[in-house]
Amino acid sequence: MWRDFALASLHHVLVVGLIAMLASEMALLRGRPDATALQRLGRLDIGYGLTATALLVVGLLRVFQGLKGADFYLHNPWFHAKAGAFLLAALLSLVPTLAYARWRRALRDDAGFVPDAAAWARAARLVRVQLALIVVIVIAAAGMARYGGL
Repeated sequence: MWRDFALASLHHVLVVGLIAMLASEMALLRGRPDATALQRLGRLDIGYGLTATALLVVGLLRVFQGLKGADFYLHNPWFHAKAGAFLLAALLSLVPTLAYARWRRALRDDAGFVPDAAAWARAARLVRVQLALIVVIVIAAAGMARYGGL
């Protein structure tokens, strides 16, 4: 019982961390691109990736070692919606991640490097979509907890 409580608590804390990092990325992407913003975006994105990975691991532990058991999750349409939204957010996150890495390399080669406006706007748009998908995940989690398999 305590393990389940610990896993659930850690899962929620990681979700909050994920939201905080995406919100920070979004705030940086609202400003003008400069060397400081590019460095911060890179560091935030690394934190985001590590947090998302930890969230996935903890989520899988909850599914396969949690109190409710795998059957509850694997036969639950809300869980599938939640997992699908998480997977989509993860795939969409690759585009900004690769852009941030390119921008940081370009910045190392040229201290005056600034990403073009279209790429900057695309990264901002994809971060907003990821945040929207987290809202979907939270709603699906509530449905999963309250309504089970419908």
